[in-house]
Amino acid sequence: MKIFCIIPALNEEKTIGEVVMKVRPLVDEVVLVDDGSIDNTKEIAAAAGAIVLEHHLNRGQGAALETGNQYALARGAEIIFHFDADGQFSAADIPSILAPLISGQADVVFGSRFLEKKSKLPFLKEKFFMPIARLVNLLLFGVVLTDPQSGFRAATSSAWRKIKINQDGMAHCSEIIAKVFKNKLRVVEAPITVRYDDFGQNFGGGVRIIKDLLLAKIME
Repeated sequence: MKIFCIIPALNEEKTIGEVVMKVRPLVDEVVLVDDGSIDNTKEIAAAAGAIVLEHHLNRGQGAALETGNQYALARGAEIIFHFDADGQFSAADIPSILAPLISGQADVVFGSRFLEKKSKLPFLKEKFFMPIARLVNLLLFGVVLTDPQSGFRAATSSAWRKIKINQDGMAHCSEIIAKVFKNKLRVVEAPITVRYDDFGQNFGGGVRIIKDLLLAKIME
């Protein structure tokens, strides 16, 4: 199967080369969507073997993922998965994320930090942000997943054609989940390990995510 990895990036020159080199042997194409970086992210990614698409202005992670999805679909991708540029995800988890899609067991696979490979999350993220995200997904969309905000996800091309990402910012995580369940796609969660070396969260970001989700729900 033709497998594409989409990596959104903003100023990730310190990590992107190693990330691309670890992912590249496991897929057919690595697509780096540079979302307005002012450092050498795109040059380093290209040198490591990624196809580089560019947003000249920063549009947000959701917009970068949608740009990557559309490129991959146009290039004949059969499976597309999303992977972060900062080195927090492990390329060793990619086969277990892809396996349910390759076997035909699922249409969509969400990586979860709360299954048997439970990651050690920062205190605020685990005790505050994650419970709120689960509650928002339940109340707004009637969806329950162990990990409500995972950026490590994969789906078949037919599934992605039903999931256009409209939320340019970080609210795209819940938007994708909502559209997956709205379209009655077959879902599997797979365990992943996430490494948090330099963690930052703020209440303003969480509030913006909730605001974007509420507006999206009203406009449905």
